[in-house]
Amino acid sequence: MLGVVMAFFMAIAALLNAGASSAADKSAREVTEALVKSSGDMPADLSGLDLTYLDLSMLDFKGANLSDADLYGTDFTAANLSHADLSYTRLDRAVLIRADFSGANLANATILRPTVFSDMRFNQTEAPSFRGAMMQRVRVQARIDGADFTDANLTEADFSPFEDRAGEGTITTVPRNELTNARFVNAKLVKANLSRAIMRFADLRGADLTGAALREAELVGANLEGANLTGADVTGADFARVNLKGVIGLDTAIGIKAALNMDTAQR
Repeated sequence: MLGVVMAFFMAIAALLNAGASSAADKSAREVTEALVKSSGDMPADLSGLDLTYLDLSMLDFKGANLSDADLYGTDFTAANLSHADLSYTRLDRAVLIRADFSGANLANATILRPTVFSDMRFNQTEAPSFRGAMMQRVRVQARIDGADFTDANLTEADFSPFEDRAGEGTITTVPRNELTNARFVNAKLVKANLSRAIMRFADLRGADLTGAALREAELVGANLEGANLTGADVTGADFARVNLKGVIGLDTAIGIKAALNMDTAQR
């Protein structure tokens, strides 16, 4: 009897997945064929398409144009999206395990509650790479420990946990973004919102955090050597054992007197 019940629910799940895929403008096969025919000089144009729920894992997008595409729930496991145009895309609930977004354009994209790890061990080697990506005004809500944002442009990026929907402030919504061990070396985070983010041991060497919001951010053990904190709001941020050597503009930071554990920071 148990086997029959399980088979029934598996059949229902298959039907639901088939229905979701059939709603997309192209099938995974059609996308694959378009990419095979494309090249770096003549990238595939997939802009504005509904590609929701498709399995596009391990594909090389060769710098494809995906701008304005709906990529909700799309599986990009181990996909090469380097230098692709993903501006204004919806990557909410997408699977980003080991995905490569280096040099990609993700300006004004949303990445809400994606799948970043294959299981509850949260193996940080599975985190996606955004090295050198253009991510101005990107909206992120995720557990994305170990992600690489080295040299990325995150001007006005919003990593705050709150959103306008029912249940805000309860366990039904993401309470904090988790960026433990994430790398932001030389990243541009001007006016970025990192309020309440968990950034334990994050590497922020040389990052430009001018005017950024770090209110109540957990920066325990982070490396901010040479970073620019001019005009940043650090009210309630935890600076326990943070490396602040060579930091620029710390005296201009807002709420510095309300920051936590500043006495344990390295100067």
